[in-house]
Amino acid sequence: MSNNYYRPSGFGGFSFFPPVLKNLLIINGVVFLIQMLGQNLLIGDMTIENYLIKYFSLIPIGYGFLPWQLITYQFMHGGFGHIFFNMFALWMFGVEIENLWGSKKFLIFYLSCGVAAGLAQLFITPMLSEAVAPTIGASGAIFGVLIAFAMLFPDRYIYLYFFIPVKAKYLIAFMILIEFFAVDSASSNVAHLAHLGGALAGFIYIMYDRKQSLTGGNLFGGSSPGGKINNPFSGMSNPFSKKDGNIQDAKFYEINDENEKVDVSQKEIDAILDKISQSGYQNLSDKEKRILFEASKKDK
Repeated sequence: MSNNYYRPSGFGGFSFFPPVLKNLLIINGVVFLIQMLGQNLLIGDMTIENYLIKYFSLIPIGYGFLPWQLITYQFMHGGFGHIFFNMFALWMFGVEIENLWGSKKFLIFYLSCGVAAGLAQLFITPMLSEAVAPTIGASGAIFGVLIAFAMLFPDRYIYLYFFIPVKAKYLIAFMILIEFFAVDSASSNVAHLAHLGGALAGFIYIMYDRKQSLTGGNLFGGSSPGGKINNPFSGMSNPFSKKDGNIQDAKFYEINDENEKVDVSQKEIDAILDKISQSGYQNLSDKEKRILFEASKKDK
């Protein structure tokens, strides 16, 4: 075998910027930039920022609500801090979920949690407050992602301030409690009920999907969170270990098994990476996972 080896995209097929998450970050960033630039640009007698708020933020029913606002409000933000913390949380907790589930399932989950958050804001908030205001931000969808992460990886440590380790299940449960006790009829301009609505939608989704997995079903396709959850980093070679020789795209390499010896082409490897992007790492067969593992390390 040649001393050169093939290095797949990401580590063992795991991407730190899977396609849906990457595009969500880009779209949110572009929309925020338009909002900022539109503060002083006019469309008729209205600034672009106010135009966006009027037609694309979540307006209470009876005051200008339009159905598409349940989606579009999720891509608007009220300031740099607002979008920064939302997008950081989306990347931090969402990257592993999309790699586990696949892009289609993650996108449906994310948008569904955002819609559920919007519905909670539209129908429950008026019961507690007479205040009327538009709602913007991805926070409701982000809380759905937080709940999913806590349920899929409950014992994963999150480092507060980069050095205080707290298990995900405790940290996220504490955040939900803060939101619950922060619900106020008048004194807050934060949509806490939308956050709780997104979190509840995420919880219901995970529980229902686990039930489906027990009966052989699978909600929205992709891999299921039911049963044992395998770490997508498992089986990877150490990406930081020292390697000799040049890194090149191999034309082929051999997969050695007890009873077989298979030549795998570059085209077949690319097909495996495409499969990861579409349906998640967990949907690979044992042979496909072994191919990526062997491709990511130099033959000894």
